Parts: sequence; structure tokens; C-alpha cells
Amino acid sequence: MKVSNVRKIAISAIMGAVAAVLMFLSFSLPIIPSFIKLDFSELPALIASFAIGPLCGAAVCFVKNLINLFFTTTAGVGELCNFLLGVAFVVPAGLVYQKMKTRKGALIASLIGAAAMAIFSLPLNYFVTYPAYVVFYGLPMEGIMAMYQAINPHTETLFQALLWFNVPFTFAKGLCDVALTFLVYKRLSPIIRGTA
Repeated sequence: MKVSNVRKIAISAIMGAVAAVLMFLSFSLPIIPSFIKLDFSELPALIASFAIGPLCGAAVCFVKNLINLFFTTTAGVGELCNFLLGVAFVVPAGLVYQKMKTRKGALIASLIGAAAMAIFSLPLNYFVTYPAYVVFYGLPMEGIMAMYQAINPHTETLFQALLWFNVPFTFAKGLCDVALTFLVYKRLSPIIRGTA
């Protein structure tokens, strides 16, 4: 059943607002530096990407970061990178799911999306996020590296830090969203599509 454009816009806005709230509920983990937060804000975007399409998933990522931009503590850099990582996750997942609309297809699509987000996080953080923090906040790279080295003293370069900490963390974050999506998607999909 085709979903009308008005419904797509409305669902994207609602899911984006839910994602923004989930983004506010972020928290740190002891195994990574405290400035890296875990949240489940890609969950609504992944659900929207599966139920309506990857463009709506990307729209949810945009809306949640637009809302969070009003409360930013990163001069918009964190929101930009969060948006790009979210899109790297939900768009490939949505595209694959459109070709394989089965439970197995959803799992494969989700894993591909989570892997794409994790891989993309390396160049994005290396070339954009961390250099921007150094410029905008005057944070010395040595100070950033010290936070990584406090957890693993063998971390010598930013590339190593991102490869050993950020990439696995980003993949695990994606897997958490995948698990939650599998728990709630079947119940929410008919409501989102308007077939309930």
C-alpha cells in the first residue's frame, strides 16, 4: 500500500521528534572516553526507513538533529556528524530492505547499515569531527588523546583511537538499534503505514 506524501512528512516529523528526545537521553560508558555518548536515536529513523523508505529515514535523522541544534554544545559539529552517520546507517538499510522485505532481509539490511555507519565513522571523525573540535573549542589533540590513553595506554595516534574505540562502539550502537527495531517494528509498522 502506497503511503501518501502528506503522511510521509507527518510520520517523518513525529519520528524525528521521538528521535530528538532519545538523543537527549544519551549516556557515557566506562570503556570509551566520556565525551562519546550512547543513545538510541537512530531507532525511529531505522523504523521509518523500513516502513516508509530510506528517504524518510534520512528525514528523521535531519529533524532530530535540527531540534538538537537549538541545544547544541558542539557548535553544530556534533549534530552534523550525527546526521551524516545516521544517514549512513538508515539509508543503506532501507535500500536493501526494499529489495528483501522479509525478516531475514531486514536483518541483513540492518547489519549492512550498522557496518556502513561504523566504517564511515572513521574518516568522518578523523577528517571532520575531531579537527573541528580542535579549531572551534581550542581543545588540543594531546588532551583528546589523553582521554583515550587513560583507557588504553598503547593508543598512540588519533587513527588508532578511532579504529580501536569509535568504530567498534559505533557498530555496537547500530546493533543496539537493530535489536530494538526487531522488538518493536512488527507492532509499529501497521500504524506508521496507516494499515492498522
